[in-house]
Amino acid sequence: WSKSCLWLVGVKVKVIGNENYDHDGTYVVVSNHASMTDIPAILVGIDLNLRLVAKEELGRIPIFGWGLHFGDFILIKRGQNKEALRSLFMAEEKLRDGKSVHLFADGTRSTDGSIKPFKRGAFLLAARANVPVLPVTILGSHRITGKGSFKMFPGTIRLVIDKPIDPSQKSINAADELNRQAFDAVAKNYDLYVSQ
Repeated sequence: WSKSCLWLVGVKVKVIGNENYDHDGTYVVVSNHASMTDIPAILVGIDLNLRLVAKEELGRIPIFGWGLHFGDFILIKRGQNKEALRSLFMAEEKLRDGKSVHLFADGTRSTDGSIKPFKRGAFLLAARANVPVLPVTILGSHRITGKGSFKMFPGTIRLVIDKPIDPSQKSINAADELNRQAFDAVAKNYDLYVSQ
């Protein structure tokens, strides 16, 4: 359904760094977030057995929401700590089953496509499950549809995939160190590719 959604709107996905990860591996995939087209772009551009953690409200959007429900994704009630924790446990289960899990590490969409500070949840998950973090930078999606808008424009979304970060080589503060390294990788690639 992701390819169809993007095709209907006239959106192309260009992937940089496809060689940086094992396509049969299991990862906690983290990225920045700027548009509702980020979800189908991630699903089209990243060649993994991938499940997403997404806010529950997206499940109510016709066609798009149906894809989330039938795709075995984890829908989270934002602002409810108990529900958020339950979602992380569900994500950990997916990882243990050999599926990769994607989270928008900044937790909400950026209005201008820039990188916002990352929250800890994805990195706690990676440290707890001892699964590598795969940092992905999303560029250009904010021009296709902005925060708070359903109006869409044709264009190209670029995904820059960095090298995985192994949690087993981290200190006792593994989640914080994973967060810092993943943020640095996403920000570095944003700065490198944003003007191209």
